[in-house]
Amino acid sequence: MSDRWEKWGDRLNPLVVKEVRQGLRTRVFWVCFGLLLLSCLVLSLIAYVNTRGTSYSREGRTYFFSFFVCLGLVHFGVIPFNAYRSLAREREDETWSLLLLTGLGPRRILGGKVTSFLVQAALYASAVGPFLLFSYFLNGIDLPTILMVLMLGGAWLMFLTFASVCAATLADGRLGRAFVRFALVAALVVTFFQALTFIFVMTEGRGRGFSFDKEFFLALGAGLWLLLSDGWLLFEAAVARLSLVTENYTRHPRRVLVVQTVLTFLGVAAVWWLLDRDHDVPSVAGILGGLHLILTGLFTVSDVDGQSRPLRAGTRPWSLFRTGALRGFRLSVLLLLGWAAGCAGLLWASDPSTEGMRMGMALVALALYGVIYLSVALLLGRMPKSSRFASPVSVRLLFVAAGALGAGVPPLLAVFLGLEAGDELINLLNPVVGTLNFGRYDWNDPSGLRMPPELLLCVALVALLCAFAADRVLVRREREAHAP
Repeated sequence: MSDRWEKWGDRLNPLVVKEVRQGLRTRVFWVCFGLLLLSCLVLSLIAYVNTRGTSYSREGRTYFFSFFVCLGLVHFGVIPFNAYRSLAREREDETWSLLLLTGLGPRRILGGKVTSFLVQAALYASAVGPFLLFSYFLNGIDLPTILMVLMLGGAWLMFLTFASVCAATLADGRLGRAFVRFALVAALVVTFFQALTFIFVMTEGRGRGFSFDKEFFLALGAGLWLLLSDGWLLFEAAVARLSLVTENYTRHPRRVLVVQTVLTFLGVAAVWWLLDRDHDVPSVAGILGGLHLILTGLFTVSDVDGQSRPLRAGTRPWSLFRTGALRGFRLSVLLLLGWAAGCAGLLWASDPSTEGMRMGMALVALALYGVIYLSVALLLGRMPKSSRFASPVSVRLLFVAAGALGAGVPPLLAVFLGLEAGDELINLLNPVVGTLNFGRYDWNDPSGLRMPPELLLCVALVALLCAFAADRVLVRREREAHAP
């Protein structure tokens, strides 16, 4: 029977079995596992001593949070970092090519590594599970709260694992890998305390008048969807970075991005309808979604120019899922403008008054600013004949530099000229102040709009010109890349 299960495991993904066996033999696993059990045992003894002489205890919330902290140290710190080190070590030791010779492919290899660490996480959770259940019998916390905390913790664990694996593919040089490692450790430390703070608010607030109403469950569902869908997107991005240049490596991550955007908008529309057309739903979702699409668009538009010869024959102008910065830029622009138009439409449908109009203008302005600065970064990187600034990293740095200058210089210039720092005309192309100006209410104007629609048309005209120029430059660079 054991031989049959072993054959099935090797047939599904032999790398899972290999990684799990290798992980269970490491000193890190057994040290963490032993310390985790010891900490939970000590906390249990303390709980037993403190509650032995009382007939009715309310210490369940406190000890549940203590047990969860012990588990969080492993789930939100050790597991993601070990997943990062596992893939980074394969690339540093140049053994990644040996894994590819097995014929599994980058997708199954990365899937096996992620699955193996999730299996290790399940082993840690099975050790702490009885202690978490023990806190329920100490009173002060109910089972629905425990289940929701564990569900959120599992989703956050999966997201951190996917993000860590993706981070291992970002840099190729030694200096870049050191920077990524430092940034990952810093991010894991910060997010660990943020996650514990959120869990503490959930567990403690439940016993102090905090109720799980409809809005809470909708927000919980939105958070779970974002964690799982972004984790899926990061996994596909990691697979794309490890694929060969002769493959259509951008097809899956761009499809995931489109599916995520469409399903998220449908979810926003459904929540907006369930909450009686509350205009706050498309407002918040429009801003957060716009920022998310600008960030993901930065990685989409910074692809290399050209395609391998096998991919050129079937590529058409509408083949936006194929490789190349040109098609990535077009896809990003369509997603940004489509998202802004959809959320603005929901706003105007729920509140056609001045408030709905100004918030809709702010959402459209945010998308237009994203198009402008993505285009500027591509123009600065692609217009010179030299390809020094055309690499993906250079384009991303140019975007950050252009955005910082666009957000910081106009207010300083306004102060230097003796005007208000948030002057409308000087900050017309400011991505931060400009978006805020379009969304502000003006009590001195009868229309209530601080920025009239004519100024939004000016921003749209600038975005159109920048996008057209970037598109033409990318077309020229792709032709040069394909020239014999």
